[in-house]
Amino acid sequence: MGDVVNDGVDEAGWDVEPGDEIEPVVQAVGRLLKVCREAAGVSVAELAEALRYGEDMIRKIERGARIPRPEALDRADQILKAQGHLRAFMEDMRKARYPKKVRELAELEGRSVEMLLYSNHNIHGLLQTEEYARALLRTWRPAYSADELERMVAGRMARKSVFERSPAPEFSFVQEEVTLRRPVGDTMVLRRQLEHMLEVARLPSVELQVMPTARANHPGTSGRIQVLKFADGTGTGRTDGDFAGRPVSHPRQLRVLDLRYGIIRAQALTPEESLVFIEQALGEL
Repeated sequence: MGDVVNDGVDEAGWDVEPGDEIEPVVQAVGRLLKVCREAAGVSVAELAEALRYGEDMIRKIERGARIPRPEALDRADQILKAQGHLRAFMEDMRKARYPKKVRELAELEGRSVEMLLYSNHNIHGLLQTEEYARALLRTWRPAYSADELERMVAGRMARKSVFERSPAPEFSFVQEEVTLRRPVGDTMVLRRQLEHMLEVARLPSVELQVMPTARANHPGTSGRIQVLKFADGTGTGRTDGDFAGRPVSHPRQLRVLDLRYGIIRAQALTPEESLVFIEQALGEL
């Protein structure tokens, strides 16, 4: 269990966000853990010692105030001879570890058959390396705690599994030139980030384009655009500039975003030109 304790965040899991719909499940798991512990005749102190956790953390998990790590449930199932009852909730707790807004976005991305993604301030989250994501999230204010930061990074990395779907959705990314030049973290972090983008850009389902800063007259000046399209013909989208930044799904609103994205896509460098551009940016670092 040493790897559970020493990965840079609180050893026993994550706090439950107020109002999160996952809270009843976490509470049920906590009650089940307590029932299994008492049925096995194991005290809180004994379980804490076996898991290498503090007693207070065990109590927090049992009352549903803390999301237990999946590995901890697996170990507790063995210790308490719970016959798989605790282990059955490992996948639920694996999902629960990510913040609510990350889970919601991952669910939408997981259903998408096409994604249109324009980013003007930072490299899009689905394109980010772990070290770039961590460095970027450290710039946010108010600052995340170490626990919150690791949850956000883990959630962002988990979303990248969408590239491994079969069949994979079609991805169209347009990145503003400035996002390729801002040395988030440091120059080496940016270098590895650009190298990763070149790898992703060569995937058969990905089209990555760069919008040069010199192309001033395009509708991306109002902010980021995201459009996700689903197999049933519906979709969802959002942009910084309209609809109060909220997700929209009405066909008329989606047509606005589709039109705007189409113009941006047409004015950006072609995918082939963009690969050359990124390689040149790498050479300048």
